[in-house]
Amino acid sequence: MSNLQIGLAVAGGLALAGVVGYNTWMTRKNAPRQAAPDALVEPALDPVEPSFSEADVHATDMALPTPAKKPSLDALIDVIAPLALDPSAAPVSGEAAIAALPATRRAGTKPFAVEGLNTRTQQWESPVPGQRYSAFQAGVQLANRTGALNEIEYSEYVVKAQAFADAVGATPEFPEMLDEVARARELDQFASAHDAQLGFTIRALNASWSPGYVHQNAARFGFVAGVIPGRMVLPAAQEGLPPVLILGFDSQAALAEDPAQSAIREVSLHLDVAQAERAERPFVRIREAAFALAQGMDGVVTDDRGQPLNAETMDVIGSELETLYDTLEERDLAAGSAVARRLFS
Repeated sequence: MSNLQIGLAVAGGLALAGVVGYNTWMTRKNAPRQAAPDALVEPALDPVEPSFSEADVHATDMALPTPAKKPSLDALIDVIAPLALDPSAAPVSGEAAIAALPATRRAGTKPFAVEGLNTRTQQWESPVPGQRYSAFQAGVQLANRTGALNEIEYSEYVVKAQAFADAVGATPEFPEMLDEVARARELDQFASAHDAQLGFTIRALNASWSPGYVHQNAARFGFVAGVIPGRMVLPAAQEGLPPVLILGFDSQAALAEDPAQSAIREVSLHLDVAQAERAERPFVRIREAAFALAQGMDGVVTDDRGQPLNAETMDVIGSELETLYDTLEERDLAAGSAVARRLFS
């Protein structure tokens, strides 16, 4: 082999090595960022009593225990019909009441419920075995996020309540349908005008993220894995209540055979204003979490249209939410209250 051939072979080998090296470097550069192995994740913020700076002052997804007592019927958002028991039929056992309940607890798209007056506690409650009841009441919700109660749904409510009353020996007294439907429309108009749900997106500026990397960073702010793949939640202070915030990313990435190789380029943060108590300071927490995650993961905070969000814009949003909180409280529908969670669902 001549010197020229040897020189060309050496040059070709170096060029090939350079191409291989460059491709390896690019592969590593573009590979999703991975969670640090054996890293101890210490929450940067307490999920119940977070610490924030002065300047950062606003379905059901996590497997939390349900509250011991379900929210009671409330005349503010429910049609309620008293069911007076015949003296010869009272009291009625919880077992008999449960057996008389309809198969479905909805009238159209509205929740339907029956409550009994417990002879021992003198409290209204959903019938339970082993208890006895001296009276009953049947209710249907006036409005929810599907709209206002209509005449057809009201009629279905009457049929179900009457059937229960007949089974336990009670006489119902139903409110006037047209009055209740009108009240439902007014409540629905108010709710529609004051229903706020905030969403922020954190987009990767350079390298993508693996699901483990997202989990590890979000866990530092109190987020825990939800029951839905690609979902994490920030729990409320009280067990059984809806999460304060929801963090989501591509569920297919979380379900991949090798999640470490899944490339995630954006995650979302969601706040359902009416579902979280004002005392939880949900906006403060979503704001701080968004910017801290963006900084730690080399990303940028944007709105749902991809426009970057800055501190001034966040201040405006926070101020508007404080006004919304005040309005809801004036209407006895404080964010996070039982009636607000039912109305805005």
